[in-house]
Amino acid sequence: MGDRSTLLETGRFVRAEAESGAESDGAAQAVDARTAMTTQTPRTTAAAAAAPITPALPITRQVPADDVFDDEAFALTDAASDAELEARHRVAADKGDPGAMSVLGALLLRRGDLTGAEPYLRGATAEGDRAAANNLGVLLHQRGYPEEAAGWWRVAAVAGSAPAAHALGRHYRERGDEPAAEYWMRQAAESGHALGAYGLADLLEHRGDKGVERWFRAAAEQGHREAAYRLARHLRKGDPAEAEQWYRQAAARGHRRAGLHLGTLLEARGELKEAGRWYLTSAKQGEPRAACALGFLLRDAGDEENAATWWLRAAQDGDGNAANALGALHAARGETQTAEKWYRAAMDAGDQNGAYNLALLCAAQERTAQAEQWYRRAAYAGHREAANALAILLLQGGDAAGAEPWFSKAAEAGSVDAAFNLGILFASRDEDRTALKWYERAASAGHTDAALQVGIALVRDGEDRAAERHLRCAAGGGSAEACFRLAALLESLAPPPEPVALGEPVGGAARTESEEWYERAAELGHRRAQVRVGMLAAARGELGAAARWYREAAEAGSRNGAFNLGLLLAREGNEPEAALWWTRAAVAGHGRAALRLGLLAARQGDLTEGQKWCVRAMELGPAEVSERAARLREALAEELSA
Repeated sequence: MGDRSTLLETGRFVRAEAESGAESDGAAQAVDARTAMTTQTPRTTAAAAAAPITPALPITRQVPADDVFDDEAFALTDAASDAELEARHRVAADKGDPGAMSVLGALLLRRGDLTGAEPYLRGATAEGDRAAANNLGVLLHQRGYPEEAAGWWRVAAVAGSAPAAHALGRHYRERGDEPAAEYWMRQAAESGHALGAYGLADLLEHRGDKGVERWFRAAAEQGHREAAYRLARHLRKGDPAEAEQWYRQAAARGHRRAGLHLGTLLEARGELKEAGRWYLTSAKQGEPRAACALGFLLRDAGDEENAATWWLRAAQDGDGNAANALGALHAARGETQTAEKWYRAAMDAGDQNGAYNLALLCAAQERTAQAEQWYRRAAYAGHREAANALAILLLQGGDAAGAEPWFSKAAEAGSVDAAFNLGILFASRDEDRTALKWYERAASAGHTDAALQVGIALVRDGEDRAAERHLRCAAGGGSAEACFRLAALLESLAPPPEPVALGEPVGGAARTESEEWYERAAELGHRRAQVRVGMLAAARGELGAAARWYREAAEAGSRNGAFNLGLLLAREGNEPEAALWWTRAAVAGHGRAALRLGLLAARQGDLTEGQKWCVRAMELGPAEVSERAARLREALAEELSA
């Protein structure tokens, strides 16, 4: 019945990009208050102390590649260590210099000395230092006072601190106040703050608002790698070339998923060496899907050993696709127990292909009960081919009622084979209209056998032109039966040939399209087409070609081919071989062949043998043959009694 399920090929990495979270080592959504921390340029003179306060970029606890600390705050003393900077500013800070207090507080905060930093930051904040107000908010947030921290961030943000506005926006987003979060994120973003632009884009994307691309781009252009990655994801359909450039920038900055997707793009383009390099980079950074994809790339290159190494690494990191690949590898080697182990690992990783593959493994070992169990597990999880395979198993066991809903579920989920199998199921119940509906559905998805069935049904209903379209689709898909039926349909629709003019050689006409389709079917091994091609060749006088096609059909079991081959051989005077082929045809049920054998035996004087074949011809028919055989038998009986 239809196509049987086959071992699922765990193909190379192709996944929908559903993930929307940030890199685990990048700009995560959970607020780390220290990402808002700012320092101000140190001042060593009274004039410097009176200069306007200039906030710097944030200092982070664990500095990711996206958010590298800008040490502009210490540009005047690049050679100095933190200890030297601390000593240099402590004296001035202790004397109440606001700038020195702000810088010293920032240094102590970065070092983790919250107790030492707090009085200096409060002192600088009291003197109106906005960088100190922002950093005081960072300190309070770390101490577990988020509301007080937000108060100081507001002070700094109102004074124009972009890092404080960003921190305040994240504070409000954590509390579900998205309007306030958007307001402050936008303030930071419009001030040119990369993290503010990224945070605003992330918020807008979450809500499905416009402007996402603009703000991801703003952050990406300042070197934010997660923004570059997410901008690439937004561009990948509309502008794949630009998307690739942003993937490259993010990957070059160490974004492992960007490396994975860049590798996928390059592999699809056939640039396998560069794809492999990015897969390797991403895999070494801990991306299991890249390790899995690298494994497929190596396998395709013939390096199965190294492919297995990377699949193992990916599978151990929880990649179900890699576990399936290992299972298929061991199954192909006949190591069924190891294969089963990896298929189970794939299931544990949430990949239901593991259950489906495990079912196929059990089915191949004729462990039908276990196969049904695993098919059911995968089918209940939404695996459409497992649902189709389960239905086939139930149908083979005689449970047509149980099979039908699983065929339906698989077909509704998009399984073309299941739609075709439903057509077969309803046709077996003589529910032809319902069967045709499912055949048409499968045919519209490119199922060759379904297109053939639709074509046959339309021919039966007299809709020749619609039938022709479906038969052409099936024939183009390689169906020998469709080629034969299309040829027959075209032959029936063609106008009758014009009579050959006097003196014109027989067979001079060009071959028709129907004959070309007959030949294609014949080349595909279709016996009736081979006989028809032989007949057309014989009509053109090409007896050698006719004999070749008749012989090919006869050797494949065609009784018509054997009969026609016998006629050609007899015409050439080779009656002994002709008798052999007629005998084969007659034994297979060809009445005309039996009559020919009766005539041949009578001519050779073997009246008893002739009578025997006449009786056989009378049984086989058709009516005309039966009548002739009866007359010949009577004549032979009279001859014997004389």
